Amino acid sequence: MQTTPFSLSHKTALITGGGTGIGLGIAKAMIAAGATVVITGRREDHLKSAQEQLGSNCHYFVFDLLEKTGIPALIEKIESTIAPIDILVNNAGIHLKKLSLETGDDEFEQIIQTNLLSVFSLTRTCASRMVARKSGNIIFIGSMAGIFGIDRVSAYGTSKSALTGLMNNLVTEYAPCNVRINTIAPGWIESPMFLNAVNADPARKQKIVNRIAMPGFGQTDDIGHAAVFLASEAARYITGVVLPVDGGATVNF
Repeated sequence: MQTTPFSLSHKTALITGGGTGIGLGIAKAMIAAGATVVITGRREDHLKSAQEQLGSNCHYFVFDLLEKTGIPALIEKIESTIAPIDILVNNAGIHLKKLSLETGDDEFEQIIQTNLLSVFSLTRTCASRMVARKSGNIIFIGSMAGIFGIDRVSAYGTSKSALTGLMNNLVTEYAPCNVRINTIAPGWIESPMFLNAVNADPARKQKIVNRIAMPGFGQTDDIGHAAVFLASEAARYITGVVLPVDGGATVNF
């Protein structure tokens, strides 16, 4: 049977931070497209709950990406017990909303460690195997804060901007080996945490709504469908792009 170029059948995807929010949305979309999915995170209760929702094609490993020395063993365990990793989605990250003048060095470093340095370590480990197999897809989850300035997120925005620079340089190394790497920059995506925050601050909510060209906030499925496309054969000639999924917010000044 011929499959659609958007199919992820017979592919295995590793999604960090896959137990909640955008990571869970990506996992759902990739499983619906035929993939086997491995999700990681620090909280087993969230991973178990996600696995119950996602079904038998989902596996999970409790892992803290800050423990970078354990990454090679994690990848070896996944590939030896489940399957070689065809798709890596670097979704896990942390946020900090604070004026730069009030942001301590330790806080800034924690954001960089989590959102950039751990991403590089995991990407390097997975990419070494993908390059050897001459096949693979890597997706970074960036942010609008990595595209334009947003007040009170200097550490977070810097970490996401740096992902674009990392992607650009890795493309030059990985593309000859048929390993593609792209970045998705989500806009304002609905989640319980986001809705609680904006509903408690009507002025901020209205400012966000005015910024978005299309009506309403995005859904986690919107990010998931974009990830499926970038990981599929439909995007086989696409590498090194930053794809905003934001309802036009990046251009709607």
